[in-house]
Amino acid sequence: MAVTERKIVDGKGVPVIGNEIDTDAIIPARFMKCVTFEGIEKYVFFDERFDDAGNEKVHAFNEPKYKSGSILIVNNNFGCGSSREHAPQALMRFCMRGIIGQSFAEIFHGNCTSLGIPAVIATAQQIETLQSVVASTPDIEIRIDLESKTVTYGDTEIDIEIPEAMRQALVNAQWDSTSQLIVNETAIKAKAKSIPYLNNFTS
Repeated sequence: MAVTERKIVDGKGVPVIGNEIDTDAIIPARFMKCVTFEGIEKYVFFDERFDDAGNEKVHAFNEPKYKSGSILIVNNNFGCGSSREHAPQALMRFCMRGIIGQSFAEIFHGNCTSLGIPAVIATAQQIETLQSVVASTPDIEIRIDLESKTVTYGDTEIDIEIPEAMRQALVNAQWDSTSQLIVNETAIKAKAKSIPYLNNFTS
């Protein structure tokens, strides 16, 4: 199972404005009855995007000008609330490949990293400016560079932050825990045999 390095992620932006956007807003709980995550992207921001009659409301994910966007731009404490993995899964399956925000809830941040989605941090002013630029120029290309810890768009470059352990996992292609188990299968079996209470480990 090959895991791709996440040194640079680029694409067009999608500004979702608002503080404390929680995981229930990202993916309402009633859509979490699925056995797998397949198709869950249909319900991302569902209650923010549709009224009770199924009519579209004003939301960035409904706007045609952001249809090809893959970099989500958010504000403070994005992904707070429940720890559900469904939230970043829904965003990823809606083709979001990176997130730039003022801050993230800790568990949501970790879940993003485990899916190979860089969630990087900029200042409130930098986020507000970038959201405004994308709103007026939706085709502008945005580049997240995890090696230089910068975000670039047009002639502007800003410094960003990301916890170092997350950055290293992404740039060194170690973000997928399942693939790490597969790659290190021999070492895992050897370690298991060396543990007394697993001394009958043979598989």
